Amino acid sequence: MTDGELWRDAPAPSLDDFAAIAESAFAGLPAPFRRLAGEVIFRIDEFASDEVLGDLGLEDLFELTGLYQGLALDRRSILDPAPEPARVFLYRRPILDEWAERGDVTLAELITHVLIHEIGHHFGLSDADIEAIESGRR
Repeated sequence: MTDGELWRDAPAPSLDDFAAIAESAFAGLPAPFRRLAGEVIFRIDEFASDEVLGDLGLEDLFELTGLYQGLALDRRSILDPAPEPARVFLYRRPILDEWAERGDVTLAELITHVLIHEIGHHFGLSDADIEAIESGRR
């Protein structure tokens, strides 16, 4: 049974369903990657806030599937005060929308992709860096 068929006659996955998928995805990552991620807090929201969208210059609620918020590891110093905890936001509705449009990945694969992308920002990688890594993996 495909991922799409699994959800065809069921309500859309809830915020709790997304959290469970994200937790499973994170647990499935290699241990060194998880250790480097450290104390990142994961949060699932329906959409990014208007403030976040405005700060990023985005007008479409569905354009942002995830966001890293915090001081990237490569910018931290032991001389700095303790930073706020890093956060990775996953936005349920835009991810569901992209999943429905694409049809070539499972929901779990897409959530994993967004999660890894945002953790990449925690490591100090740019979108271009992450794209290059993903292109090399294909």
